[in-house]
Amino acid sequence: MEKSRMTTLCYIERDGAYLMLHRVSKKHDVNKDKWIGIGGHFEEGESPEECLLREAKEETGLTLTSYRFRGLVTFMAEGWPTEYMCLYTADKYEGEMADCNEGVLEWVKKEEVLKLNLWEGDKIFFRLLNEDVPFFSLKLSYNGDRLKEAVLDGRRLELFDIRDEAGNVTGQVRERTLVHRDGDLHGTAHTWIARRREAGGFDLLLQKRSRNKDSYPGCYDISSAGHVQAGDGFLETAVRELKEELGIEAEAGDLAFAGFHGGYMEEMFYGHMFKDREISAVYVYDKPVDADNLELQVEEVESVMWISLEECEEAVEKGTIPNCIYMDELMIVKDYLEKLATIQNL
Repeated sequence: MEKSRMTTLCYIERDGAYLMLHRVSKKHDVNKDKWIGIGGHFEEGESPEECLLREAKEETGLTLTSYRFRGLVTFMAEGWPTEYMCLYTADKYEGEMADCNEGVLEWVKKEEVLKLNLWEGDKIFFRLLNEDVPFFSLKLSYNGDRLKEAVLDGRRLELFDIRDEAGNVTGQVRERTLVHRDGDLHGTAHTWIARRREAGGFDLLLQKRSRNKDSYPGCYDISSAGHVQAGDGFLETAVRELKEELGIEAEAGDLAFAGFHGGYMEEMFYGHMFKDREISAVYVYDKPVDADNLELQVEEVESVMWISLEECEEAVEKGTIPNCIYMDELMIVKDYLEKLATIQNL
């Protein structure tokens, strides 16, 4: 097994653009056809900065005069040794740019960079660079071109399968923040907890979202909901979220599938646009639930309340309580419960 390698990676800035290298020259190149920054492997005895300056000169002909160490990227890909990349940006240099034998150099406007053929994980550190995060440690693991793990400063990031209009996975995996920035279609699982009233009709259990949520803080929402993580399924996600958010130990057979719902919302939160484009598997859970004894996940759920189906309809339609519920999804649940009542009354 090859030993881990140390490398540098640098993005030179000029007039709102990055100097990008299109890696098209080498046949056996883990970065083949990708767009990356400049850089390369440490030579024996070199410091990161010595490697940075040498590689910049060799690949571009430029002498860097101002640069910043921005982060450490641990890059892992099956079939290749682990690579530890010292990530830099540079904003001043001297000399004339020369051709590069590693590929084609091109200045690309920062707002256009993410449209290039990049490693998916590179889009994460470009976000961190654009947010001017002082320093970060980012671990990225791949199976081929598929991102399978991202860990930022020791914290695992959420990764979602990107889906097509039919709800099928495309093979592309993206980090949660980027998915909601661009409005990529992804999967979620929604579970509505319902109880039948003795006098007829149904109540629904709504959760009030934590005031620290990144979207719709303090709004009433579905009983339990969550994103389908990359590689997971809808039903296992629904079971997991019931346990994590409410402390309900449910079996897969306890959840009745009511249908699929496609939805899109966008709104500004904390100064950033949040785009939520999802396809949701909608489930109904009608086993007895004591709302007073639920174990709420405080990071996600502030409180819960029972509300009649009729009152819930009015709240969603007229906004009598703050909520982020889709009316057409509520109608899917209503239709299911009405059919269930008919069957139970036979």
